[in-house]
Amino acid sequence: MKRAGRILLRLVVGLVALAIILAVACLDAVDYQPLVKSTYYQETKARLAAGAATNTLARGEVFAGFGRARLTPTFGSAGDNAAAGYFHEIPLAGFGNRKGRPATGVHDDVFVKAAAIRVAGRLGIMFGVDALIIPREVSDAATERLDKEFGLERNQLYFSATHTHCSLGAWGPGIVGEMFAGKYNRNSPAWFAECLVKAARDAVADLKPAQIGHGSFQAPEFVRNRLVGEQGAVDPEFSYLILKQTGGRTIILGSYSAHATVFSGRMMEFSADYPGYWQRALEQTAGADAIFLAGGVGSHGPRAGEGGETGAKKMGESLAKMLHDRIATTPLTNAITFGILSADITLPPLNTRLTDGIRLRPWVTRQLLPPEKPSFVQGFRLGDSIWLSTPCDFSGELALGIKDMLRGRGYHGVITSFNGDYIGYVILPRYYHLDGYEPRMMSFYGPNVPDYLDELVRTIATDLATAKSN
Repeated sequence: MKRAGRILLRLVVGLVALAIILAVACLDAVDYQPLVKSTYYQETKARLAAGAATNTLARGEVFAGFGRARLTPTFGSAGDNAAAGYFHEIPLAGFGNRKGRPATGVHDDVFVKAAAIRVAGRLGIMFGVDALIIPREVSDAATERLDKEFGLERNQLYFSATHTHCSLGAWGPGIVGEMFAGKYNRNSPAWFAECLVKAARDAVADLKPAQIGHGSFQAPEFVRNRLVGEQGAVDPEFSYLILKQTGGRTIILGSYSAHATVFSGRMMEFSADYPGYWQRALEQTAGADAIFLAGGVGSHGPRAGEGGETGAKKMGESLAKMLHDRIATTPLTNAITFGILSADITLPPLNTRLTDGIRLRPWVTRQLLPPEKPSFVQGFRLGDSIWLSTPCDFSGELALGIKDMLRGRGYHGVITSFNGDYIGYVILPRYYHLDGYEPRMMSFYGPNVPDYLDELVRTIATDLATAKSN
């Protein structure tokens, strides 16, 4: 008995020692270092300053073009063909409770859409994709091909997604990516990039003289703060941009901050959710080519009245009618000031928390997420409208402050999410200490990221507003 007791004691001591070793190796204190003292902040601010020093605006007549590619894959084939979008089976991206099960059908098609805008020889392309996000692997591949084909640089490509949770999956390597998008299949990002390139190619080929105008309206009845309810604010603004070719098509880009989650995880068919109904309604009633870009959807959920098809249809078509009623009275012009400004973002170390004070060491979190690269922020100035892209679920509440700042300078600001990278949720700093999905699980890079992104976006917006014309 004594010998057995000694063996048991040694085993317990060994297990305790192993637990201590693992804790030391895998756990660390949450990094609450002041933002302004961090190396990543100083590096990025230096790049922004260098970019602002050479930032100029082009002034001239507007040319616009439209392109579209059907992103819905053909599944049930014997094997995969990435170039043609054929798959034996493919999961939907968005809800973890699907557990990577393959899609069972197509409720409504999903698309990649692109609007090309050229002013005084300066070309930019704005993408709206019926997808959860645009993964980095996809945007990098599309950028490389568009550079070779048209000489387009990354800052000329303005990416956004509708954030539907019922579109193409299998594009996310790593445990977290596969949790939300199903098992990784290299053919999925290849097909995704193929569709982006096709839409861009068609949009450039379609460039024609055009008029441009913009506007917005309030739609508070369709959005809610899903994180703190009535204790928080929402961004109720629906913003839009109209491009009307001379004797040709009309292109309408719209942006709104409610999550495209009217359909739940029980939905196993492809669908663009309420943004799809919005796009189809405008195409039918206004004869326009409609493109939807998710706004600051961080902490912002839809308020559709009902779930599923009934709610998505009501919400999308109601928003389309509200915009349709304003098309005829939106002022248009054939000449604007056009500016493009961007910066690579050095990211802080990964900071996945277990508690407010304890996080996984960055090397552990790297096993769960795709490889880290510098991220990206960007702005397009289109006359007195400034569109700003972010690599995340950007907070709708943070967006309110940026819009107010631009409004005070005489500009209409639009902040969009999912710009070809994904660094998690960026929500108000005061929510960081809450438990829950957004502040705990999906805040990948620590407590300083909200202030960091807010400052970078404001800086780009200000520099675009104050830059000089050529």
